[in-house]
Amino acid sequence: MGLGGFAFVDMREFTRTDELDRNVQPKKEYVMANQVELMLHEELLLLALRDKEGTIARGSMHQYTMAGAILAELLLRTRIRLDSRKGKLIEVVNPSHLGNPLVDECLHEVRDAKRRKTLKAWVARFASNRKLTQRVAERLCEQGILRADEDKILLIFNRKIYPEINPGPEREMIERLREAIFTESMDIDPRTAVLASLANSADLLAQAFDKKALRQRKKRLGQIAAGEVVGKAVQESINAMPGGVDGGSYYPRRHHHTVFVRTRFPSVVGVRC
Repeated sequence: MGLGGFAFVDMREFTRTDELDRNVQPKKEYVMANQVELMLHEELLLLALRDKEGTIARGSMHQYTMAGAILAELLLRTRIRLDSRKGKLIEVVNPSHLGNPLVDECLHEVRDAKRRKTLKAWVARFASNRKLTQRVAERLCEQGILRADEDKILLIFNRKIYPEINPGPEREMIERLREAIFTESMDIDPRTAVLASLANSADLLAQAFDKKALRQRKKRLGQIAAGEVVGKAVQESINAMPGGVDGGSYYPRRHHHTVFVRTRFPSVVGVRC
């Protein structure tokens, strides 16, 4: 029992203990010393990447997840809003920069579009950028979290990989997700609620937590996705974004994983696995 009769639960039992050692409990001072303010799409890429290998799990739809996260970021920071009166079209309400080149470019694209589009259309548009993952990863390299490197596929094709060199920000993020998912707290940080909703819709939570434990928290994840554990403003953002209960409709049906690799030729080669 803890102080005042409250029992302390060791939440480490909910995490996977595989060879990547993603969830070793960080020392508090280490996390504090390594805090970096990341945007939602950057945090999602950290979840999607294998820490040591610097590659993304087979079958991941991370491009669509990150595209949805960029729009979620703009919604949370009140740069855009969803006009439900006109077919759920996105409109810009504040075009000022956020200081992230990729996000600012996406905001300008929405602002400068000749016709307003739906959230689903913008997700597809941003996800179609083949350099999306590379740009997000390079930004994380600039922040000292990842390292850009190369290896070979089938001993022939070169591909970019991004192994993790500073685990602090990801560990801090996982701790926030753990508290949101595996406790009954009704006072969840809004950004963490959005992150959990997006990660769950893309099956990325299993990269950090045990699948069986996640299944046992299905109801809780549903509450988070429905915006029941956050304030009204954030609830509206969660309901609008491609990470809610029916978020899967925003992701295309696909059963293959495409790895883009660079060769000595100018084009990009896609290898379907």
